[in-house]
Amino acid sequence: MFKNYFVSAYRSLMKKKFYTAINLFGLTTGLTCCILIFMYIANEVSYDQFHEKKDRITRVIMEYSFGGSVTTGNYTSTKVLPAFKRQFPEIEEGVRMTETERIISYEDKLFTEKKVMFADSTFFQVFTMPLVQGNTQTALSGANKVVLTRSTATKYFGQSAPVGKLLLMGTSKIPCEVTGIMNDCPVNSQMRFDMLVSFSSLQANQEQTYWNANYTTYLLLRKPTDIKPLQAKIPGFMKAEMKDQGNVYLTYFLEPLLDIHLRSPYDSFEPNNNILYIYIITGVAFLMLLIACFTYINLNTARSLERAREVGIRKTIGAAMKQIFWQFMGESALITFLAVLLSLAAVWLLLPFFNTLSGKTLQVNMLFTPVLLGAIAVCALVIVLLSGSYPALVVSRFQPIKVLKGSFSKSASGARLTKSLTVFQFVISFFLLVSTFVVQKQIHYIRNKKMGFNREQVLMLPSDRKILAAFATVKTELKRIPGVQYVSRAQNAPHNIVGGYNMRNAAMASNAQLNVKANPVDEEYVPASGLEVLYGSNFSEQDINTVQAYDEHTPENAINYPFIINETAAKALGWSPSEAVGKKMFLDDSRPGYVKAVIRDFNFESIHHAIGPLVLFPAQWSSVILVKLDGKDVQGQIRQIGSTWKQVAPHRPFEYKFLDDEFNKMYNAELRLGEVFNLFTGISILLACIGLLGLCSYAAQQRVKEIGIRKIMGAGVGDIVRLLSRDFFRLASISMLIAFPVAYWVVYRWLEAFAYRVSISWWIFAISALIGFFLVFITTGLLAVRAATANPVKSLRTE
Repeated sequence: MFKNYFVSAYRSLMKKKFYTAINLFGLTTGLTCCILIFMYIANEVSYDQFHEKKDRITRVIMEYSFGGSVTTGNYTSTKVLPAFKRQFPEIEEGVRMTETERIISYEDKLFTEKKVMFADSTFFQVFTMPLVQGNTQTALSGANKVVLTRSTATKYFGQSAPVGKLLLMGTSKIPCEVTGIMNDCPVNSQMRFDMLVSFSSLQANQEQTYWNANYTTYLLLRKPTDIKPLQAKIPGFMKAEMKDQGNVYLTYFLEPLLDIHLRSPYDSFEPNNNILYIYIITGVAFLMLLIACFTYINLNTARSLERAREVGIRKTIGAAMKQIFWQFMGESALITFLAVLLSLAAVWLLLPFFNTLSGKTLQVNMLFTPVLLGAIAVCALVIVLLSGSYPALVVSRFQPIKVLKGSFSKSASGARLTKSLTVFQFVISFFLLVSTFVVQKQIHYIRNKKMGFNREQVLMLPSDRKILAAFATVKTELKRIPGVQYVSRAQNAPHNIVGGYNMRNAAMASNAQLNVKANPVDEEYVPASGLEVLYGSNFSEQDINTVQAYDEHTPENAINYPFIINETAAKALGWSPSEAVGKKMFLDDSRPGYVKAVIRDFNFESIHHAIGPLVLFPAQWSSVILVKLDGKDVQGQIRQIGSTWKQVAPHRPFEYKFLDDEFNKMYNAELRLGEVFNLFTGISILLACIGLLGLCSYAAQQRVKEIGIRKIMGAGVGDIVRLLSRDFFRLASISMLIAFPVAYWVVYRWLEAFAYRVSISWWIFAISALIGFFLVFITTGLLAVRAATANPVKSLRTE
């Protein structure tokens, strides 16, 4: 019996190849979108799930204040872990980590390794990253031990055995013994490194203080339920630890490992995502599936009139309503099965494009995991039930006598449902259209907003101790190159200043300091970054040389530092920008000095954050060199800089970044969201138009005799077009009334994440409405013209 259903279904689909192709296209498109999104979501929610003890691992978050505002961050000092392990029995183990880059050499090979992680010897007891060679108990025990990933080991040693060999690390070429090899870190891990170095190698950073907070600490609890009682104990313990620190407030709270990637407001070793974006993308997948189903329903309902006579004959010769129903369900199952096959092929073809769009490295083999296969099967079942059941019920209920006489018509309730589905389709499309306009407007704002600093034609070069010691030579040689305007060194580039300090004026008590971002710079940082000096003057070369003249044994409080502060810092210290110059102030109490200049506020963090107080002070160290070019021959200038670099810094490979590229990376999530909305808005509108095409076709068939009579009575083509299009414009208007308020609320909530954001302009809704009406006009107008120009005699032949 079921074989007959599918044979009949196949023949029926082949009779109407155009409608079959449209249905197949709609379902394949919807399924392809869903599968790609499911793969993305499966990857996102799987982060760190591979760790066997994942439910017991937490990250320690620092919260502190010096009498002013409270600051939090995912950093701790080296003292936190040993102090907590001694005090709290809930802690089984822990590990301290920090990520950096190092110059690594072996024989004639020289590389700058960007992903070098320092970690305690307990790393492998906390995290599930087994070694394929070496002993996890001893691999990181002792100084200057290193574990390599497979790909890194191959890069340095080829096919020879790496364990026991020595790599030279850093500019000092410290020998480090290779003690283990592990598989490359999973792509769904928040920590992805190429080298894992023993934490005890950082001998200079083993200070037992709570304030040298440059590390990330993870705790392994004895039970998953220990997190709440442990959290309750920490504030009291830290209050006792800080009892001699005056008004200083310091405590810590715990963040579950599995919350970090999607729910944490704090940075991680790898870029986090936002659970809100996951919800949005999941909703888009669900909406794509519904649009595909509703398109199928509308097209099949429109076709039901063409097949009415077939159904009437089948019923006349004895076919039961149940048999008719299952015949049409069989058609739905067959076309869904074909759509699944085509969508899997489409996913295979489109996955590289989707990886570029999403920034992922998803693999086709993900499709064959139980979770993805189950999701695809559920989607297919939903499509069969949603798409097939209603048209099957409509057709199976046709009365054979009325059908064969040609006197039947569709019920009012059925017409209402079909129109409701069309309204829902356009609600989704208008919602995505408005959202896309707002997202793109915010992205355009990000890209074009005057941030207060220059990010064009600025190269970022690395800095280290050797380069810093010879910086005068480096700077002189680089400035000899035509087109090089400024060469500056600093701890941070102007787009992302992260150093946390405290400041106060002379009248403020030392325990009532204000939190501030500060950046060690030189005299060319301000002009190289295009910062505007409002009052006072920029650092002079003498200012920088004076500070550098003090050796490392000179107490910092013996130096009278010149400071450059921004407008917000001046106001926070109780001064107007114009009166701040010359005022005495302190940075971290250990650096007394005076305000030499006030610069205009600029966005030194992402625009998710409001501009806060900022202090620039003369650098005794740096991690980046900024080279400002004139932009006339950038590639030629880069080649010359590379040649000069080999002469002045032969110990380090020439590597550079553009400041504007690094700036754009801060908004990768928003840029990708905008691209996703562009893509799926286009697809949703296309599918909605296909559904509208089906409904318009149905309406034209329902009113074919009415159209014939009106033409005989003198109605023109324009009259017929208006007759058939009027209802669809009304449906589009209803869709807008529903979609626009929902879209406004959703995008308003999204924009709240930005301290600086665009307004939701009225023209966004106006343009969305115009686009909607234009698409309705084009889609319905074509069919309406066709119906209006048909021969009225043929339409009245049965009368």
